[in-house]
Amino acid sequence: MKREAKGLIVKRDDGSEVVNYDNAAFPSYIYGGWVVKKATWEKVPHFHEDLEFVTVTSGKMAYSVNGKTVFLHEGDTIMVNSNQIHYSIATEDEVARYVIFVVHPSILMSSVTVEMQAVRPVIDNPEIPYLLFRGYNEYAEEMRKLMKPLPDLRHDAFAVTLKLFQLWEIVRKQVEHYMHTEEETVSDPKMQMVKTMLFYISEHYAEKVKLEEIAESAHISKSFCNNLFQQYVEESPINYLMHFRCRKVAEYLRATPMTLTEIADATGFAGVSYMSETFRKFFDSSPAAYRKQWAKLPEELKDEKKDEKKGE
Repeated sequence: MKREAKGLIVKRDDGSEVVNYDNAAFPSYIYGGWVVKKATWEKVPHFHEDLEFVTVTSGKMAYSVNGKTVFLHEGDTIMVNSNQIHYSIATEDEVARYVIFVVHPSILMSSVTVEMQAVRPVIDNPEIPYLLFRGYNEYAEEMRKLMKPLPDLRHDAFAVTLKLFQLWEIVRKQVEHYMHTEEETVSDPKMQMVKTMLFYISEHYAEKVKLEEIAESAHISKSFCNNLFQQYVEESPINYLMHFRCRKVAEYLRATPMTLTEIADATGFAGVSYMSETFRKFFDSSPAAYRKQWAKLPEELKDEKKDEKKGE
């Protein structure tokens, strides 16, 4: 069984997500995806070493990057830099579709010289959490043309590598024209605290987690913990915990025959009633109804939703 079908998100020791690549031997994930309000993969804060390119092919949506919301329209492309806290947002009731390309920057590092001159100055720069290519940007159309055919090339490692270098050439031009990369880089200690707390929640969500325990994991006060979550995740720590648990409930409903009582126990809820009430708050459906709806989906749509989760 694929990892994403088990109801598990694989994490590194630092809490970053291990992306489910299309090929285990080649660190790239490409998909033609979609998002709509209340989808279980919407508003899922996460971070990873990989670069994330997203081009909207129809509709409107948004991305949150380190607490800043960036609105995207058809034809727009966003590149989320390595190790930024980010998630997709549905901004309208209609479905928004996009092409997503999640790729590890090591593919670009053909030599130490290339790494130090052309890759590190961008991915290690705290002033570049993301780059946006809109209609008025001179590179927007070129980015869109490079991104749209990628789903058909996802299993061709050489073709994907070639496209990545073409995309990166544009990224470097954008940075050169509009930003500076020569200054000494300094990590953001507040973002590191948030990452630590997100990881703590992902490791302990099935337990009776309290606000003070979340704050203590980053060695900060409860009030500062609340402030950081509002800044970077745009919800309270406890609301994030409840949302995280409900996403786990959805994964168990899709991938296992477990009873609702068993799922409630496995996800940290004090009973089925409370789990159902909280689940409905986030996804407009009871757990039982969600499982029935999932069971009725054609297999290709189930695969699409599983794949969509990989690109959160």
